Amino acid sequence: MQLDQVKALITGGVSGLGLAAARHLVRSGGQVLLLDINDEAGQKAVSELGASARYLATDVTDENAVQTAVAEAVEWMGALNVAVNCAGIIGAGRVLGREAPMALDNFSHVIQVNLVGAFNVCKAAAAAMEHNAPGPDGERGVIVSTASVAAFDGQIGQAAYSASKAGIVGMTLPIAREFTRIGVRVMAVAPGIFHTPMVGGMPEQVQESLAASIPFPKRLGRPEEFAELVGHIVENGYLNGETIRLDGAVRLAPK
Repeated sequence: MQLDQVKALITGGVSGLGLAAARHLVRSGGQVLLLDINDEAGQKAVSELGASARYLATDVTDENAVQTAVAEAVEWMGALNVAVNCAGIIGAGRVLGREAPMALDNFSHVIQVNLVGAFNVCKAAAAAMEHNAPGPDGERGVIVSTASVAAFDGQIGQAAYSASKAGIVGMTLPIAREFTRIGVRVMAVAPGIFHTPMVGGMPEQVQESLAASIPFPKRLGRPEEFAELVGHIVENGYLNGETIRLDGAVRLAPK
């Protein structure tokens, strides 16, 4: 699929990796509907991106809200052929904390946002993509979810986050296999340590320490590099059913 043909829905699309993906797709001639729960950042993003972008306040854990968002995307853009899952939360905390074991609600909330939210978008987006006219290979759409290197080597305090991102990895292949029937490719990207707003708010010495832990290049990942990979996945029709690590060869230490 050519990027100037993209009609995309991007969750977590008003900041960080999601906004970087939106910028890349819009600059390449595509259209994007940004889903998030930050109205102020959403309006700012749309002002930057221009007429090729819209924002819709959407909680990805709400099945009906996601279905409504997909319907709005189709109505506005005429179709939906790309979905990018970037909505997520960290939810750090030890299973056995100093005061008490982790509250089950804390664990469940991370799973709901990061994993169930991505699943909600996958199924709703695919249901819309199924009706697209097929391309040369029979392709009707592409779904890209955001996992994390924590899915493979999670640190102490990342049990909930790692579980949610491992779920993204685990569901990518079976969903890709299922969606061969409708011509929709399903991929995931597992970023390493990227310079997102969360990391940008850390003290300078902490950021330097994080950068020093990356084998090569010795720096934090740039959101634009994530966006470029998303763009390549959309364009490369032979990428399907895989999770790509984008991490500078980093392997996370226990803590």
